[in-house]
Amino acid sequence: MRLCVLVAGLVAAVRTSKSPDCEASSDLDTMQAVVIEAWGGPEVLQVKETPIPEPGPAQVLIKIEYCGINPVETYIRNGTYAKKPSLPYVPGSDGAGTVEKVGADVTTVKQNDRVYLTGSVSGTYAQYALCDISSVQPLPESIGFDQGAAIGVAYRTAYRALFIRGKLKPGMSVLVHGASGGVGVAAVQLARSVGANVFGTAGTPAGLDMLRAMGATAYSHRTEGYMDDILADTASKGVDLIVEMLANVNLGHDLKVLAHGGCVAVVGSRGEVSVNPRELMQREASVVGVMGGTPSEIAEGFAAINAGLRGGTLSPVVAPKKYGLGDVATAHVDVIDRKDPECQTGKLVIKMWQ
Repeated sequence: MRLCVLVAGLVAAVRTSKSPDCEASSDLDTMQAVVIEAWGGPEVLQVKETPIPEPGPAQVLIKIEYCGINPVETYIRNGTYAKKPSLPYVPGSDGAGTVEKVGADVTTVKQNDRVYLTGSVSGTYAQYALCDISSVQPLPESIGFDQGAAIGVAYRTAYRALFIRGKLKPGMSVLVHGASGGVGVAAVQLARSVGANVFGTAGTPAGLDMLRAMGATAYSHRTEGYMDDILADTASKGVDLIVEMLANVNLGHDLKVLAHGGCVAVVGSRGEVSVNPRELMQREASVVGVMGGTPSEIAEGFAAINAGLRGGTLSPVVAPKKYGLGDVATAHVDVIDRKDPECQTGKLVIKMWQ
């Protein structure tokens, strides 16, 4: 695999390990990157000095200003995810920055263009990332680099959950269960942008305030009986679609607030769950999984996302907590636990240059 060969080459050429302050390298041929050499906990995330990769004919080298942190990256790091890269590797697929170099066949971007990434050949937990041109999207001037790092996985996943798998249409109702994180914010904004009636849950006052500011009807999932309140607010009809971030906890409850013919789109789960099939039968409802998508579906999603970014209907939200590259282990804890109030709303991102 190209990723594995490239990263193995990068790590083999490591010159020295740096302290976690992660200042820019004085050697123009090297950069700071997070390297994983063994499966395990956050302690396996090592900041190292590695060579800056060179783009191939259809590739682009991006100077990364911020990278995004996604829960799936912690599952991969642990070695428990179904699809794993070969060791060693540089994690990350989300990021934003400027074009540093372009390959000979690239005509759609040029040096210094502002971009965000939807994938990377070499990994985005690094000061420079190598990308296929298909993974490079334009970043409007109105969107900051930190916001740009919050787009890729979150908005692609939310779009697929809502419109590809969930078949959301204007005027329908949607519950975003766990709406204060990266995917949740994206789902609320995308659903609102097409005229859906949006309900969202969060666990903190700040999260609830954010959802209301985005136009959603907000509920605390820490309040007993909140699902009954959601059902009552639909006049007992139920919601047409639920975007579910924690199915192992919520799926059984979700089925009870679905409208007839409704759907639960499962984005995340951390274990098994037991449900009563009669809840599905009575409503003729469905549960669908959300994962990748075909190239044409992904292209459709980013065409819509880019239009929303340009038009102002989409505006990624970044968590208030600040991380540098040396704080990556803390970020991996926070993206799962969300105990720190400053990382409970929006997407966690890491600043690459200090």
